[in-house]
Order: sequence, then structure tokens, then C-alpha cells
Amino acid sequence: MSCFIYNKFITFGKKYKKMNNDLLSYTLLVVTSFFTLINPIGVMPVFLGVTSELSNKQKIKVARKSILLGTILILMFAFSGQFLFKLFNISVDSLKIVGGAIFFVMGFDMLNARLSPIKGTKEEIADAVNNVAITPLAIPMLCGPGSITNAIVLMQDATTLSHKIIFVVGMLLVMILSYFIFIFASKIVKYIGKSGINIFLRLMGMIVMMIAVEFFLSGIKPFLEGIMH
Repeated sequence: MSCFIYNKFITFGKKYKKMNNDLLSYTLLVVTSFFTLINPIGVMPVFLGVTSELSNKQKIKVARKSILLGTILILMFAFSGQFLFKLFNISVDSLKIVGGAIFFVMGFDMLNARLSPIKGTKEEIADAVNNVAITPLAIPMLCGPGSITNAIVLMQDATTLSHKIIFVVGMLLVMILSYFIFIFASKIVKYIGKSGINIFLRLMGMIVMMIAVEFFLSGIKPFLEGIMH
């Protein structure tokens, strides 16, 4: 009897260890993949560019709205992405093409350091704050083809409730970190100045344009292969 209990205990221990290793691997995958694809450090120059004329309070408002909207959209696509794609008969490849085009335009403006800062009357600024929080920050910078695809794929791999909880917590952790990066980004201006921002903006513009080309090519490749065949 004692031998039977011992064997059961050993078997349970091995299963528990394997389950923990699986959850740890999934956690690392969620956090690292979302941080890489959302790339808050790369989005930071865009945030600084479009909010350069705003007060710190208004910048925090833009950051909060963009992060909140980006989080909601990513979760929405994670839990209903496949259904939406089937309902509207669209594919992730289409999203990649559109996202690549938007990224390229943004990258070109960054390369020329001519992202339009928000100016105007109080009413116009209030409307602009809402607009830039939605586009380009929330869409497609935070919630773009990469993060949407990643959310759908990772949620498909989340076979247990523990995996689903880890997915949500891991994604929220990345978005919270992105929020603080945006908040501290406004203080960077004091240390590196406008010239430093322009240089950083141009460098990141090159990177964003290269990412845009990769998105566009990876999205259009399946369509071209379908036409060829």
C-alpha cells in the first residue's frame, strides 16, 4: 500500500513539475513576444513627436487613453479574432498589408522629423488629444497586425484556464510597462533636447520603415503565390 502511494506521489510530482515548466514557458512567451511586437520604446518617438506641444497633464491623458484602447482591442481580437475574421471574410495577411502601408507613411514622416505636433485652440487640442490617442498610437502602433496576430495565435495555444489567465496578466504587464515608458518619455526632452529627439526620430523612422516593408511583403506574398498557382 505504501509503495502504491509512493508511486502515485512521484507521478503527481512529475506531472506538477511539467505543468509548471509549461506555464513558465508560456508566460515568458507571452511577455517577450508582446513586448517585442508592441515595441513601446520604438513607439516612444512617435508619442513625443505628436505630443510635443502638450502639457504634461495632456501627455498623460494621451498615454492613458492610447494604452487603454490598445489593451481593449488586443483582448477583443484575442478572444474573438477568429470569429471576426470569418465573419468579414478577411485574413491576417490583409491586416499586414494595410499595417505595412500605415507604418511606412509614419516611418517616412519620422525619417524627415516632421510628425505634426498638436497645436490650436483648447477645443481643437482636446479633439486632437483623442484623435492621436486612437491613431497612430493605439492603432496601429500598439495594436497592429503583429500584436493582433500574436494575440490570436497565443490564445489558440491557451488550452487551460491557467494559460488564459497568464495570457491576460502577461499582456497587461506589457501594456502597463508601455504606459510608464510613455510617461517618462516626456521627461527625456529635458535631457536630450529637440535636436536629440529629431535624431532619435530619424533613426527610429528608418527602423519603422523597414518593419513596414517586412509587414507588407509577408502580407502580400500569400496573395501573389495564390495568383501564381
